[in-house]
Amino acid sequence: MKLRDSGMPAEAYWETLLQPAAALDSLGLCGVAGDAVEFGCGYGTFTLPLAARLTGTLWAYDIDPVMVARTAERATAAGLPNVVAAVRDLFAHGTDRPAASVAVVTIFNLLHCQEPQRLLTEARRIVAPDGCLAVAHWVWDASTPRGPDLSIRPRPEQLRDWAAAAGFNTTTAQPLALPPYHYGWVLRPWA
Repeated sequence: MKLRDSGMPAEAYWETLLQPAAALDSLGLCGVAGDAVEFGCGYGTFTLPLAARLTGTLWAYDIDPVMVARTAERATAAGLPNVVAAVRDLFAHGTDRPAASVAVVTIFNLLHCQEPQRLLTEARRIVAPDGCLAVAHWVWDASTPRGPDLSIRPRPEQLRDWAAAAGFNTTTAQPLALPPYHYGWVLRPWA
């Protein structure tokens, strides 16, 4: 299932809107031991810097074969053999990762979908007990140059509540500013 309001702009423009390395730093995703799963890899904008920070494999999923091919091409060109880019409908089939098996799950700019709880529940299923979920989305501000319509763009407190319902500990987590146009959360599963 493709997301509502999910059209991607041209790659060069898209990458001017994001600061992936700085965002990953702010989310504490540095020197990650273990495997990771990226929900919606797009052009590989976050895939490449995240893969370079991992000791394990990064499973980069997207429903769009063109995006997956571009991510795989970029990972190969960057010398990152730990990226496995795959076409997958995460809503229909979830991931193919075993339960409690990955150190990090990332969900960036996807939770404006019609069923955000489904993605968050799958993230909770696969994240290891000592792992984390890193979530990022566009700030709730109509002046951003991109992002879904405000009617479907989640506010930070909505993401927090959805993550709590999926089994993540949100009691001490605080939203993080991810300039220039995003905010994020780092959430741990309840034991």
